[in-house]
Amino acid sequence: MRSMGLDVGDKRIGVAVSDPLGILASPNTIIERKGDSEDVAAITKIAVQYAVKQIIIGLPISLDGSIGEQAEKVHAFANHLVSHIDIPIEFRDERMTTVSAQRLMREGRNNKGKNPKADDAAAAAVLLQAYLDETAGDIPNPNY
Repeated sequence: MRSMGLDVGDKRIGVAVSDPLGILASPNTIIERKGDSEDVAAITKIAVQYAVKQIIIGLPISLDGSIGEQAEKVHAFANHLVSHIDIPIEFRDERMTTVSAQRLMREGRNNKGKNPKADDAAAAAVLLQAYLDETAGDIPNPNY
């Protein structure tokens, strides 16, 4: 089952998509924020293009475990998204995904420049991959 991961920020939304079997997540694109309606339309287009069956949204929980202002913004956006798309949405703690993504991007970069846009899509992929790894045992193997 193909899944989509979203790293929702104020300026951009990082998007990742899994392979059709739901094993490997890859960065897909970055959506420059224009407004909830336009952002939802862009996400919907990608979801239809890849036949996505579930969406995993990173929830920026504070290090102390509380729900802060940014998490509230993500919840509000997710509520708008869920009212316009017929795909199940699930939240995942994303506290360290951006840091992990930046580290991975730095290690894999040939140039020394920082690219925050690429980091957003990579963060979505890190988030989605963690979800896929956690739920791997929940998916029945068709070979058994």
